[in-house]
Amino acid sequence: MISLVQKFKSVGILGINRRIGEYILPYNPRKNYPLVDDKWKTAELAESKSIPMPDHYGIIEAFGDVQNLTSLISDKPGFVVKPANGGMGNGILVIDKILQSDKGEFSFQKVDGKTLSKKNIMHHISGILSGLYSLDGNSDRAILQEKLLSHPFFNGIAYQGIADIRVIVFLGYPVMAMLRLPTKDSGGRANLHQGALGVGVDLLTGTLTSAVCDDKLIAKHPDTNETLAGRQIPFWQEILTMSAKCFEVSGLGYLGVDIVLDERRGPLLLEMNARPGLGIQIANRMGLTERLEKIERDGNPLESVSERIQRMFGWLENKEIR
Repeated sequence: MISLVQKFKSVGILGINRRIGEYILPYNPRKNYPLVDDKWKTAELAESKSIPMPDHYGIIEAFGDVQNLTSLISDKPGFVVKPANGGMGNGILVIDKILQSDKGEFSFQKVDGKTLSKKNIMHHISGILSGLYSLDGNSDRAILQEKLLSHPFFNGIAYQGIADIRVIVFLGYPVMAMLRLPTKDSGGRANLHQGALGVGVDLLTGTLTSAVCDDKLIAKHPDTNETLAGRQIPFWQEILTMSAKCFEVSGLGYLGVDIVLDERRGPLLLEMNARPGLGIQIANRMGLTERLEKIERDGNPLESVSERIQRMFGWLENKEIR
């Protein structure tokens, strides 16, 4: 009888231990982790390399600075609060509208319509500063970021939030991609751990294929009842180019690149991840191993971004890899 491990291996599923031992540890220098773990440093790096990102309104670094909140965002239509060193979407708060009473008092409306007081927001930021959502448990900083406008492509398939595209990049080659769609259960966040959908993407065309929610295959969005497969993501070539470029920018050989599509500005880099999860394989119903091994054997990270993308396309078109 074939064991579950043998079955996974036969279809090229990459496991956690192998991901760490054969790809993360050898190809991701520890000294470069802060460049992607700290979202503020990522923004500074991206700006220096002309990679577009959402605008950053400011950063709150100390408890005494929380009082500066309204001066940083009072003239904005909305904003996002996120921990600089957070992970898996934890600690992110999306404010859809800023409201001000006749007495000049501020309140903040979330995407689900619920309203928070200024005191609520300040309490949330204080939690971020104390390290409540930090990857390492240490004290953190709170970033105030532009609230994006979802691209029309996502109308009907993203529930009360912004979708993002995750691309796994290995030695500068885009390896596999998925679309992450927010749901009611995920609170409008595009995070699989919180109930968002993972939708496989054909790397050649940017066309949606299979979808998964809570590790179960689905055909339609559970909240909107819209069919997902067959839709083609716009700006696909630009998305792959931006993702592949992050290899040189970050100095990491194995990384996840998260990109959002804004209604006005198109593709924007949201963040990079030095330890991307493996759920992308479930969404695509395909393992990563075959593609990663092909790049190790025949890839050339010294080629240009466009050459690496075209080489990957050639392997896929010629059926050298699945």
